Parts: sequence; C-alpha cells; structure tokens
Amino acid sequence: MATHLRSAGRKCTVIGGSGFLGQHMVEQLLGKGYSVNVFDIQRGFENEKVQFFLGDLCSKEALLPALQGVSVAFHCASPAPSSDNIELFYKVNFMGTKTVIEACKEAGVSKLVLTSSASVVFEGTDIKNGTEDLPYAKKPIDYYTETKILQEKEVLRANDPDNNFFTTAIRPHGIFGPRDPQLVPILIQAAKSGKMKFMIGDGKNLVDFTYVENVVHGHILAAEHLQKDSPLCGKAYHITNDEPVPFWAFMSRILTGLNYDAPKYQIPYWLAYYLALILSLVLLLLRPLVTIKPTFTPMRVALAGTFHYYSCERAKRDMGYKPVVSLDEAIKRTLQSYPHLCRAKA
Repeated sequence: MATHLRSAGRKCTVIGGSGFLGQHMVEQLLGKGYSVNVFDIQRGFENEKVQFFLGDLCSKEALLPALQGVSVAFHCASPAPSSDNIELFYKVNFMGTKTVIEACKEAGVSKLVLTSSASVVFEGTDIKNGTEDLPYAKKPIDYYTETKILQEKEVLRANDPDNNFFTTAIRPHGIFGPRDPQLVPILIQAAKSGKMKFMIGDGKNLVDFTYVENVVHGHILAAEHLQKDSPLCGKAYHITNDEPVPFWAFMSRILTGLNYDAPKYQIPYWLAYYLALILSLVLLLLRPLVTIKPTFTPMRVALAGTFHYYSCERAKRDMGYKPVVSLDEAIKRTLQSYPHLCRAKA
C-alpha cells in the first residue's frame, strides 16, 4: 500500500502539455522521475514515456481518464494571446478551467497548479517590483488578461483543505526560451518587415523576461510544497528570472544575436500611445467595411514603454524558489535554438 501511495504521489497530468510551456514541463517532470500524462487537443510531440489523452478541455468526460490515479494536475492550457479570439479565450481560460476543477475533484486529484500571468495586476501603467498583494486589474490590458483574472480567481477559490483539494497559481511574466512560438518568431517577423526601427520611450523601462526552465521550476516547487496548512494554499506566486532588464535592451540583444539591427530611433511614449489609440479607433469605425488586425496597439505600446517587473520574494520564502538559469545564459540558449531565424551576414 505504501509503495502504491508513493508511486501515485509521483504521477501527474500536464493539461496543455503539447504547448510551449507544457512540453518543457513534461521534460523536466520526466527528468525528476515523475510519471506523466498529457492532456491536450492535439499531440504536439512523441515520447514513449508519456501517456497522451486527446480531447476538449471543456469536456469533463474527456478529461477524467487523464486524471485517474493522479495526485497533481498542472493546468497550463491557454490560447495564444496574439490570436485575438475573444470567444476562445473565454471558453478555454474560464469555462475550461471550471471543468478542470470539477474533473480534478471527481478523479480524486489532490493538487492543482495553475499557470496564470503576472499581467492580471497590470493596467498599462508602471509596476516596479510588484507584489502579489496588488489588486487585480480593474481595467485589464486586453480581453485575454480579463479571462486570466477570472480563471485565477476560480482556481484559488476552489482551494478546499477539508476535502483534501489544494490549489495555487503561478504567475510568470514574459516567458521565453527554445521552441517558443511567440516572442522571438514574432520579433524577427517584425524586423524582416521593417517594423523594428523605432524604440518606444526612453529605453529605461525595466521589464521581467523569464526563461521557460525557471517557470517550470517554479511550478514543480509549488506542486511539491502544496499540502495541508501550506502557505501556498489558495495563493498566487510571481515567478520571474529576478533580473529585470530594460525592455529595449532585451529586444536588441535578441535582434542583434540573430544578425538583425537594433532599433535606432526613439518615439516619445505618449506620442506612440496616442497614435496607437487613434489607429485602433479608426479601425473600429472601419470594421463594418474591412477587418484589419493592427500590430501597433495601445496594449503593445504599454508593454514596450512602461515598467512592469515583479517581486518573487514570496516564492523564495514559501517554496525556496530561485532561478536555475541566469538571464545571460537563457538568452544564449534561446538564440542558439533559432538558427533558422538567423539572418545571413552580408
């Protein structure tokens, strides 16, 4: 019986395990000797050590088989923020999460670790060394973030020690690393189309960029410390590289590391913000006639031109977190993983 309990305690399910963060999570869990199930809408990779379950997150019947005999569920399934699909954000982030909670309780899973986002407290104005005590954004920067707030509240509220169900939320910020389909590929695409000539603001605004391995490390530590009477129960935790860096210095390192030019010119932040605002209003008026997805939006201007970095002191104190990969090493590994995006030298 004791052996069975020990092995059950090492069995977990990664919901969204075929995605960027999910794949790194699966690899690290396997490396630590965990037995891993993956639940996703598609099979994103091959690994004979992993049991795959395919299905829709909003279907409890599809989820339940993936959660049998499992002690920990990591919920990192989420649509890409850049997809701008309002219905999908609500369906996956909110309705899907409600289903995950129900399925976990029904299957007897005792721990649920959610991948949230530090942006749940960001309203487009400066945040310097922000703590988890900051209130949720009353005016979230986009609808994706609005649904992440709903999601996080739902998961933290579900914490129920009396019924042996413990929940916590990890709030990473600016995740990047090898196989990332968002940050680096989108940045290089923008550089190729000549959109990376201008820097928004004075370039001094500090931002957190967090290496994917550190994000995973934070999730696993959270799962290992989540138990009855633990301070993690029903709480959210910032996980960062703990090395805030000027936004444009980071972007320039990625660009120059792949043989593209760093931005040369500066636009004052207020000017860029109002231009983006005017553009979004014009496109709103034109929407009945034509649909254009702008890359230059008030949200992106705010992300590029304001301070937004967060304290992970709570994670250090409550679960012994510290980054396992430094920012310098993280950038180096990331650049090495994108040889196909590197521009040939003239």
